[in-house]
Amino acid sequence: MAQYTIDKTLDARGLSCPMPSVKTALALEQMEIGQVIEVLTDDPVSKKDLPVWAHSTGNELLEVREEGKTITIYLRKA
Repeated sequence: MAQYTIDKTLDARGLSCPMPSVKTALALEQMEIGQVIEVLTDDPVSKKDLPVWAHSTGNELLEVREEGKTITIYLRKA
């Protein structure tokens, strides 16, 4: 387990691209710099999309995990 505290969980399961990224962006707007969001998605496209989006917006990708159909992505707000 990585060393960070999850400040917010966003359940984006059932949403298809680009909605997980849109919802993540909206959630991050409400968060403080340095806070960590955990994004739950079952859209395989998000596995590529969210890390690319995070990089392009300057946010930090901490980890991508897959368990069954659920993909969990951890991002730190920059």
